[in-house]
Amino acid sequence: MFHLKPIIVIVAIQLSIGCNLNIAQSNENINLFKTEAALKYLALGDSYTIGEGVELTETYPYQLAEKLRLDSLTFIPPTIVAKTGWRTDDLIQAIDSSNLDESYNLVSLLIGVNNQYQGKSVRQYKIEFKTLLKIAIQYAGDNPENVFVLSIPDYGYTPFGKKEQEKISKELIEYNAINKQICNELNVSWFNITDISKKGINEPQLVAKDGLHPSQEQYLIWIESIYKDIKLKVE
Repeated sequence: MFHLKPIIVIVAIQLSIGCNLNIAQSNENINLFKTEAALKYLALGDSYTIGEGVELTETYPYQLAEKLRLDSLTFIPPTIVAKTGWRTDDLIQAIDSSNLDESYNLVSLLIGVNNQYQGKSVRQYKIEFKTLLKIAIQYAGDNPENVFVLSIPDYGYTPFGKKEQEKISKELIEYNAINKQICNELNVSWFNITDISKKGINEPQLVAKDGLHPSQEQYLIWIESIYKDIKLKVE
């Protein structure tokens, strides 16, 4: 699996509460990944990263690593530090208490929906997101080229959020403008997957059975939209 290092999988529980650090190990479909001289990928985030409502191997980090493997870029199973309900401050705390490797070939960050959902200040998000992005760069060997950020999906276009779609969308536009700006400041790739998430209201197959989170199919579309750029980072 990880050659002395376990996969860190933070167990997903619920949208807006529950911030205790839970670590579990998955052995699912480990044959998908070769382990000799393999590259390492660290995915940081919340429910959108751990994949609430889908299997671990259907999450975007796992699907991305498998697609890279099929292009002869060998990755060990992704290290995922994420949990449903986490805000930026929860993720910072979790990273501080995690025994992560010092360097990864690829690091991703997707965080902020719970700051918005729980009504936390935009100012707090801006400060803590920048802290997290600097941490991500450190784990990428101090190389911002090996880091990427995904925009926050718009859950206003899901059955769960459609009644408050206008409010949700307006607030997430502000959050995504902030994380994009900080990415530009720190020379980190930023990818807009929010527009893809908006298709969920009319294409139900893109939403998980819980009526809120992305399905395996939506995660795959995310990957297809960013794949060429990601591949260049690790070739």
